Amino acid sequence: QVQLVESGGGLVQAGGSLRLSCAASGRTFSNYAMGWFRQAPGKEREFVAAISWSGGSTYYADSVKGRFTISRDNAKNTVYLQMNSLKPEDTAVYYCAARGVGSGTTYYTSKGSYYYWGQGTQVTVSS
Repeated sequence: QVQLVESGGGLVQAGGSLRLSCAASGRTFSNYAMGWFRQAPGKEREFVAAISWSGGSTYYADSVKGRFTISRDNAKNTVYLQMNSLKPEDTAVYYCAARGVGSGTTYYTSKGSYYYWGQGTQVTVSS
């Protein structure tokens, strides 16, 4: 079992920045590929960003490419999502997710591929 706890959400004006953190516990964090997803009211949960357990491979949704950066610190069992140039359409509950993998370059973009989820953190961007 892996427990995930997100933090860092809040209210920010359009154009501002936030950094989300996801702290993991329970298993060897460095063996897990990680992802960030978000869900706006009335919408499906959608992929935002993913990172392999080595940190060497990352992938982003087109809607956030160039504005968001995913990273991880395996020594701290934490994955981050740096969000810059925020837009009102980024408003959502953001979730981190984890899945154990053998390859250091593997990441996943489908929510069905992840085994563990955090409880989410609210991000609200005002115009």
